[in-house]
Amino acid sequence: MDETRAEATQPTETELGPREVAKLVESDQTILIDVRQDYEWDAGRIAGARHIEVNELTAAADSIPRDETVVFYCRSGSRSGMAAHAFREAGWRTHNLAGGVIAWVEEGLELEPEGATVAATRPPTA
Repeated sequence: MDETRAEATQPTETELGPREVAKLVESDQTILIDVRQDYEWDAGRIAGARHIEVNELTAAADSIPRDETVVFYCRSGSRSGMAAHAFREAGWRTHNLAGGVIAWVEEGLELEPEGATVAATRPPTA
């Protein structure tokens, strides 16, 4: 991993590294929300995650418990970082998966279903 990438995936107060998130998920101590697009979710996801596309989060906010820890993730941590920040500002206990699902896979953690991959980014459609 290059130095720039390593800096981008360093955990902070609101960001958690892949291994920390894996421990929370394993112990049922968090709600994991994947904010990626459908094609990304279909390509591969973290077991136990709930799928809510980033553009649908506002409408789904009432379905996300305020009294539990929530970890958002996306491909690289950018979209989910914005979601985690916005929900934290609104009163939720939220974190972002530092480096996203890319960092998850780089740590040797698995995706589902079997044979899953991290989807490549697609250019925006008109």
